[in-house]
Amino acid sequence: MRQTIVAGNWKMNASKETVNTLVMGILEGLPDVKSKVIVCTPYPYFSQVEALATHSQLNLGAQNININASGAFTGEVSADMIKDFGAEYVIVGHSERRSLYGETDEIVAEKVQVALDNKLTPLFCIGELLEERESGNTEAVVTRQINAVIEKVGIEAFKNIIIAYEPVWAIGTGVTATPQQAQDTHAFIRSLLAENDADIAQSTPILYGGSMNPANAEELIACADIDGGLIGGASLKSEDFLSICKAG
Repeated sequence: MRQTIVAGNWKMNASKETVNTLVMGILEGLPDVKSKVIVCTPYPYFSQVEALATHSQLNLGAQNININASGAFTGEVSADMIKDFGAEYVIVGHSERRSLYGETDEIVAEKVQVALDNKLTPLFCIGELLEERESGNTEAVVTRQINAVIEKVGIEAFKNIIIAYEPVWAIGTGVTATPQQAQDTHAFIRSLLAENDADIAQSTPILYGGSMNPANAEELIACADIDGGLIGGASLKSEDFLSICKAG
């Protein structure tokens, strides 16, 4: 039985004041939550979140990782820096990193490997653009993205990877894939993993990441192959985020 996982991606949103209010609000409701809960925060607030979340069930994650251990890479953050604050998770391959910063499937696969090599769990994001869905290429796109990682790290590595399927057309738009659309793609992703290893396919968590909110979370998470959510906007309000966490 796969545990429900809900990960909040704050993106580039936060201040010292809002972080304090948000985290304290989440912590207050956390005892009633059965899901594993992760918050992926902007780097400047790592120390603050680490201090607030000490001795709680709240897990800390990063939003990106550099493939290098150290060096002259201005503005970048290494695996060791992430781990220094007790973070155990890192988002890799988010559609915004792919589209805005030119991260290719190969770069994403390399980041997945660096995360795994450093005992960080990648939240490995995949998903299609609107035109790719409309032209019937959803399965081809997610196959390409997943196979790039399998070729790099092998199927065994998926014992330590969380997949997040995020249809790009549904991110931050308020448009959500229907539960059936999401379930169909999640089932396809699982079948793709099963071509390499049936047991790993069954144990790998696959989260949905496209405008999940308190109104639709329960119906989405109830689908057989949807194991939780990677939450954007709704993760910035503790009440909304907790409502989604409780849906699992």
